[in-house]
Amino acid sequence: MKANLSRRRFLGTSASVVGPLILPSGSLFGRKVSPNEKLNIGVIGAGGKGTADSEGVMSENIVALCDVDERTLRARKGRFPKAQTFSDYRVMLEKVGDKLDAVTVSTPDHHHFPASMLAMQLGLHVYVQKPLAHSVWQAREMLKLSREKKVITQMGNQGHSYSSTRKLVEVVRSGIIGEVKEAHVWTDRPIWPQGMDRPKGSKPVPEYLDWDLWLGAAPERPYHDGYHPFKWRGFWDFGTGALGDMGCHNMDAAFWALDLGAPTSVMADVSGVNKDTAPKWSVIRYEFPARGEKPPVSLTWYDGGKKPSPDIIGEKSLPKNGSLIVGSKATIAFREWNPNGFRVLAEGKELNYEDPDPVFPRVGDNPYKEWIKACKGGSLCLSNFEYSVPLTEMVLLGNVALRSSRKIEWDAENLKARGNPEADQLIRSEPRRGWGV
Repeated sequence: MKANLSRRRFLGTSASVVGPLILPSGSLFGRKVSPNEKLNIGVIGAGGKGTADSEGVMSENIVALCDVDERTLRARKGRFPKAQTFSDYRVMLEKVGDKLDAVTVSTPDHHHFPASMLAMQLGLHVYVQKPLAHSVWQAREMLKLSREKKVITQMGNQGHSYSSTRKLVEVVRSGIIGEVKEAHVWTDRPIWPQGMDRPKGSKPVPEYLDWDLWLGAAPERPYHDGYHPFKWRGFWDFGTGALGDMGCHNMDAAFWALDLGAPTSVMADVSGVNKDTAPKWSVIRYEFPARGEKPPVSLTWYDGGKKPSPDIIGEKSLPKNGSLIVGSKATIAFREWNPNGFRVLAEGKELNYEDPDPVFPRVGDNPYKEWIKACKGGSLCLSNFEYSVPLTEMVLLGNVALRSSRKIEWDAENLKARGNPEADQLIRSEPRRGWGV
């Protein structure tokens, strides 16, 4: 009961207590963080990707660890013995928020928004795993609050920090491949079950797991091992399917290089629409308008084994994951989600070209160091919310299109699908009672 009272007290007072604060970059609760000082970091979601994220920031002080799984907490506590442990991040932020400078958020998708919003309300910097949010509306709200609080932000699409990605963007923008009107991006995801109904019945909740906290803002349902661990990604109440898992990785290079912004329309072809889970496969076509002198672009996403034709680059087959950015002079091709070793092809042969002058800083392919440096007053992270929110919105619009079974004509300013009011509940959903922020 004490914990419940604490959560209500925090949620009921946080906006009035810390809402008026406008914190300058590099300072938290009035404390200026120097480059030689260590940040005090709270880890929200300590298992899975949270393990990698906590290791990524271990150069700083790990002050608090939060996870709904006691086994995970024990394991991470062994790694960071001085850290306090919590099962509820709302309680963590209430009790030690004034001791923190920043948090990492490495939870299932449906917790990204409430955890990040509560942290930013306290003026804390945030490193949030992809996709930033569970819905388009949530992503936009995260951007608004990050601007209001002037906090340092970074999305965990780590390839954005890689030198290879930054070089690719410079190559495209230099005009080496000519005008781009077409791009293709694909992944071998899902590698978890999708395209089925929710599990029937229930199973006993493991003694090490707080199932109610794991559900968080999602609608209540009985525990089943078909959701936790890992298999949650395919369920709409918790995850965002193959597109949400890999879109912010795989589409990042094209989105950035072409300065795509918001699409005008999105249309999806899928294996079938299911109210509970994402489809077994999907092909989603995004249309983007002209941007200044840049022509309109069609970007097509493929998952579940679907791919574009290899004839685009004159080859017999394509890898399981990859991207093609098709220009009037040449095409950029790379495998996986990381452009390391990307090829510039013209008529099926490698194009010899002179590297353009670097425009973007190189950060040793380390998104954590980039974020930590920015938190201490250095240059902004390049996957900060000003960039990564539009990317996340674009990605998640694909799910709106496939779930509504209709073409989305997108009004980005008003977050509306023109003439499609049914899509509103997919753009924004209501949280379970007690989880509003």
